[in-house]
This record gives sequence, structure tokens and C-alpha cells, in this order.
Amino acid sequence: MRVAAGLPAKRAANNHNLRMSRTPSPPAPRAGAITDVAGIEVGHFSDPRRPTGCTVILAREGAVAGVDVRGAAPGTRETDLLAAGNLVQHVHAVMLAGGSAWGLAAADGAVRWLEERGIGFDVRYGTLPIIPAASKEPPAEGNVGAGSGALVGKLFGVHRAMKGGIGTASVTVHGVTVGALIACNALGDVVDPDTAQVVAGARTEDGRALLDTRHALLRGELPTPLLAGTNTTLGVVATDAVLTKVQANRLATTAHDGLARAINPVHTMSDGDTLFVLATGRVRLAGDGPGMTVLGAMAAEAVARATVRAVRAARTLQIGDSRFPCAADLGQG
Repeated sequence: MRVAAGLPAKRAANNHNLRMSRTPSPPAPRAGAITDVAGIEVGHFSDPRRPTGCTVILAREGAVAGVDVRGAAPGTRETDLLAAGNLVQHVHAVMLAGGSAWGLAAADGAVRWLEERGIGFDVRYGTLPIIPAASKEPPAEGNVGAGSGALVGKLFGVHRAMKGGIGTASVTVHGVTVGALIACNALGDVVDPDTAQVVAGARTEDGRALLDTRHALLRGELPTPLLAGTNTTLGVVATDAVLTKVQANRLATTAHDGLARAINPVHTMSDGDTLFVLATGRVRLAGDGPGMTVLGAMAAEAVARATVRAVRAARTLQIGDSRFPCAADLGQG
């Protein structure tokens, strides 16, 4: 499974030799990570030739999965399999990739990697992975993997955008953990839901301050025409709770509340916003444990925190004469 976002990288999409990135992140309080969920591993590949890459979220033993696609311009592969009425009950990895439609080919490499290790769905004549090296350690954040070329705040022109990235967070309640990994390449601004302050997004014309896209639109400022397929926020929400396929799909829907808290505007006609859910089933919900309502609140919170961390962990990106500052450059790190 994968969805595409970021800057084009046709050749990098075919590289299936994924390795864990060691790019250091800026100092920030730990907010947990998706790898806090038992049974989940993460690996990044960042192309050294251009700002693009891909990220794999791996569940070697399989996980019940769901998905909710909210953006109007998604690039996806095999998401129909996750509908509650369809055959496949478990998946083994989710691929998030840069490179727009070219990035779809990155999933072929993940499939080969899993097949070589006998991980997948038994189809009699072989093992078919339903989506390499990955790690249980907290994944790197910022300008790595699927966040390598991510930008945010492009509604008034790419020249006024800022650096997006990839971020992770987790929440634990009564022994059950929900974690999120978000690659934020949003059209809109990223907002800290705890303070309602814009953290990164469209800048003023002189580039020195944040514009605040929501208020600019309501004042009547008109957006700039956009190149299709250049915006999307992708993510995976994982939990160690035992969920059915119906519940996993419902949790993916609820998790989008976190994107709505942290991105404005979100789910636009030019975004491909997509969230997957993986339930590894390591913790069975007890009668007095968190039910679906609590899990939904946890998922939305983890998504919102991971989205904010994606831009706070990012670093300034220079592409030719174009410079895309990070949140820290504008005092928001």
C-alpha cells in the first residue's frame, strides 16, 4: 500500500533497497513515536540526488488495516482491498512515497523485499505481500523519507511556501497505544491546535513572516493557480489494540479529525489527504479499557501532534535559487 506526495523522483521510486535514515533531528521534547506500538517498524529512504524519498511502515506479522481518503487528488495503490467487504484481512506494510504518480513504483521494491523473506498472503503458488530494512527505534523526523521534499503553505504560490516534513507521535491510555506517522506536504498552513497559532505555512510577500492563510482567504485574498498532484498529507495510524476491519476503517475516518485540527485549509481539491490504520492486535481491549470512542480521540491526537512535529523537525531546503525556510527560521521551531 502506498500513496504519493512530494517532489518528483522517477528513478528514486524504483529503489527497493530501503535503509533507515540517520539524519539528526533538531532538539525537541519527545512526543512518542509510531514504533511505540508493538509490532510496528519504520524505515526511510532519502534520495541524495534530489529532495524526495519514501517511508515504509512495516508490520511483519500482519495487521488488520483500514483507510480513509479525504483529499480530492489522491495517488493510491490497492486501497480498495481495505474496504470492509473485500477479501484481504491483513496487510504487511504501508508505503508513503514522494514523486507524485512516479512514486507508486516504490511499492514494487517493498513487495520484493517482503516476498524474499516469505512475508505475505499465501496464494498457493507463492507468498504475495500485501503492502525494507526497517527499525523498531523511533524513526527520524523532518527532511527524511517521504518528508524529504515536502512543502506547506502553497496556496499563494510555491515561492511563499515553507518546508514540510515527516513527524511521529504516540498516545497511551490504560495500556493501549496509538501512534501516528505523518508526511506533511499540505497546501494549507500547519497550526498548533493547543495554541491556535500557525507554525508553518504561507508567508507574506516579503517572505519574512507568516501570512495566516485562513484569515487571508476570509479577507478575500485569492489563491494562486496550483500544479495538480503537488500537495497531500499522508499518514499511518497504528495501534496494538485488537480491531476488526470495520473498526480499523472507522478509526481511519476519526483520525482525520487530527488533520483538521493541525492543517488549515485541509482536504482541499488539490490535496490527496489519506490516512491508513494498522491494528497489530497485541493488546485485547478489556471491558474497562478504552473503546472505539477513546481510541478515536487518541488517534486524532496522535495525528495532530505528529503533523505539528513534521514541520517543527524540518530544516530549511534550498533548491537552486529557491529557498524554503523551516518553522525555526520564523521563530516557530
